[in-house]
Amino acid sequence: MTRHLKTNNAIRNIAIIAHVDHGKTTLVDAMFRQSGTFREGQEVAERLMDSMDLERERGITIAAKNCAVTWRNTKINIIDTPGHADFGGEVERALSMANGAILLVDASEGPLPQTRFVLSKALAAKLAIIVVINKIDRPDARTQEVVNEVYDLLIDLDATEEQLEFPLLYAIGRDGIAKRSLEEESASLVPLLDTIIDEIPGPQYDETAPFQMLVSDYGYSDYLGRLAIGRIINGRVSCNDALVCIGEGGVPKALRVTKLQSYAGAQYRDVDSAEAGDIIILSGIEDVKIGDTICNRDQPKALPRITVDEPTVSIKIAQNDSPFAGREGKFVQSSKIRERLLKETLRNVSIQVEECTDRTSFIVKGRGEFQLAILIETMRREGYEICVGRPQVIYKDKDGIQQEPIEHLSIDCEEAYLGVVMEKLSSRKGRMTNLANHGSGRVRVDFNVPSRALIGYRDEFLTDTKGTGIMNSSFAGYDDYRGDFPSRHTGSLVSDRQGETVAYALFHLEPRGRMFVTPGMPVYTGLIFGEHNREEDLFCNPCKTKKLTNMRASGKDENVILTPVIPLSLEQALQFIRHDEMVEVTPRSIRLRKAVLSAK
Repeated sequence: MTRHLKTNNAIRNIAIIAHVDHGKTTLVDAMFRQSGTFREGQEVAERLMDSMDLERERGITIAAKNCAVTWRNTKINIIDTPGHADFGGEVERALSMANGAILLVDASEGPLPQTRFVLSKALAAKLAIIVVINKIDRPDARTQEVVNEVYDLLIDLDATEEQLEFPLLYAIGRDGIAKRSLEEESASLVPLLDTIIDEIPGPQYDETAPFQMLVSDYGYSDYLGRLAIGRIINGRVSCNDALVCIGEGGVPKALRVTKLQSYAGAQYRDVDSAEAGDIIILSGIEDVKIGDTICNRDQPKALPRITVDEPTVSIKIAQNDSPFAGREGKFVQSSKIRERLLKETLRNVSIQVEECTDRTSFIVKGRGEFQLAILIETMRREGYEICVGRPQVIYKDKDGIQQEPIEHLSIDCEEAYLGVVMEKLSSRKGRMTNLANHGSGRVRVDFNVPSRALIGYRDEFLTDTKGTGIMNSSFAGYDDYRGDFPSRHTGSLVSDRQGETVAYALFHLEPRGRMFVTPGMPVYTGLIFGEHNREEDLFCNPCKTKKLTNMRASGKDENVILTPVIPLSLEQALQFIRHDEMVEVTPRSIRLRKAVLSAK
């Protein structure tokens, strides 16, 4: 049976892929402005697509999001993808909607590990690629070298001849300028928008096939309930059509479309019908998962589900059982925590949740510690109170040999710090694979390291390089277990009683190590209030006051000046703790504690 494939030339579906901070979201802003999406004088926020609070604070994209612009009477659906490898599930989900990809590379930094990760996914999906070298106005830009590095990367990833003949553009995303050559004069993104229309193929569909749509994302509306988002692979759909949803079990569930919407800018727009190739939002379906197929009731036929790389890191999330439980959070019960984690697995295809035998704790598996930290931070802001264990890598067994996840690590630091970085990573079983010195005073080094070596190393790395080093990693696969190495050479200062910390006690404990608390903070037995200089833990009393004697009053003596305390962020806390320790996370506090509180 021959398939009659036709192309819908009125639509282009394109994903923007890049490493963190190479300017994806800023470029999308400029495309909005120049395609006439906003009316004259309309006030628009910067980095419009970064709609989550955490994305705005950190300046990174966490969730893939869709938008659309119109150019030369053609609708361009744009999918803004995250650049961080920990959110790889978002990238795979987003690429299932695209026919082409814009690869954005910084003119100074060149292709980094995440560029490699997202590009390998785009090539595997056989997408047409446009390469844009961004930030060519940087004083340290080395544009031509970066172009050569992109070619090297594509060859390394086994790109086909057609994929190697990509259109190349140069851009200053912040100013909204793109040009076909460095010499060309340009003041707009017209060359880029034209290249998208000319070089990216329109979506193909089988004109004889019934309606089929793959669910790649979903949203929620207070008025319409669950929204299923995805690309129409074949056929047409109209409002009030009788359809079915085919899930993992392959059993069709009936549904009726109550409302049909498509993208206009970053907003939704109501439409009466939609054709093959367009990305649409369907309402009227309650029980839907990412990867399901929505199709015609008379001819139900499932599409291949979205496949996602398996998780490499797990973390234990438990109900808070400290003496301060329930003081600061809105949701404390394990049933509420379970409900929230299961809701996350629906929205996030790369996260898995397993319930422990005690029914009050859960093992959450994901792509990396950063992805899990973002989930915990989001729950914390929603009012949840939880205890979190140390991130652990997920081992595999192959022919009786233990295997562990390995990362491809890229480090950019000043020459003076290269020695200490190499020493630390080699002690953590890392192997150097490449070293490049561009003569600018900075060096680029690539390593092949076990994933567990990076848990807790990021803070050390920043200290070692005086905050000037840049470190990026991406998952490189599984390899034989490389042996044990120490993760932390210091112990913990643990409180042996409940009370409030006193400046007098902290001042006399300062020679023992670094403090995490300030005077007047409540503590309980088993709470970690500092880092001990030596390897073993030290149980002591941070609430000790100065006693009254017959010579002087207890409050009258020398002025106590304490070293200022920098509060730990959630990521720092997760990286600091050992296997017998936990982080107590509440909407107002981050506390470190022993898993078993009593010293006895």
